Amino acid sequence: MNSKFPPMTLFDDVINKEDFATVYAIQALTNPRILNELGDLSLLSSSEIPFGIDGVNYVTAPFTHINPEGSRFSNGDFGVLYLADTIDTAIKESLYHQEKYFQNLQGLHYDTVDMRCLKVTFSASVADLFQVKGIYEQEDYSLPRRLGAELKKNAQQGFQYYSVRNQGGTCWGLFSPIHVTSAIQTKHFEFIFDGKSMSKVRELVKQ
Repeated sequence: MNSKFPPMTLFDDVINKEDFATVYAIQALTNPRILNELGDLSLLSSSEIPFGIDGVNYVTAPFTHINPEGSRFSNGDFGVLYLADTIDTAIKESLYHQEKYFQNLQGLHYDTVDMRCLKVTFSASVADLFQVKGIYEQEDYSLPRRLGAELKKNAQQGFQYYSVRNQGGTCWGLFSPIHVTSAIQTKHFEFIFDGKSMSKVRELVKQ
């Protein structure tokens, strides 16, 4: 997850949806940045926000700051919280998408992005997609996106599948943050873009 996004938000300051509704109404009047920080709350019911857990702001962000370009299992109409089995899998999955983003920025010759690693625990009944054909294409997301929409429509909590970017790795996708019980930051990494590719990953160590 990008280390500069999301920042600490109002989600961290309250422990239930009743308090959130009150504090949000007050903050929205006095803090013009609050809407940008929290994202589009119309996309996520307050009953789906796991108030009181560690890292609540991290696990709600994919559902209130939805990427309009979509992802492997979403065309951009809804958010998905993607998780990986190991740090190596998470890095390789993130590297691919960050690299693709930077390559589309014309004239960019060098840049870096800091990424935070989260240890996430969750309890959800997930659909097993390991052997589903057609969802592991490198670039063509048409079939998994249709499948993702169908799973969400049928009220599935999430799904599991093989990592596309790290052979042998496993990934999960959750349709709601409510299934997460904890999201604790562990490590920080810096991805370095050399103008052509993400050429280096460096772990950032506190001095």
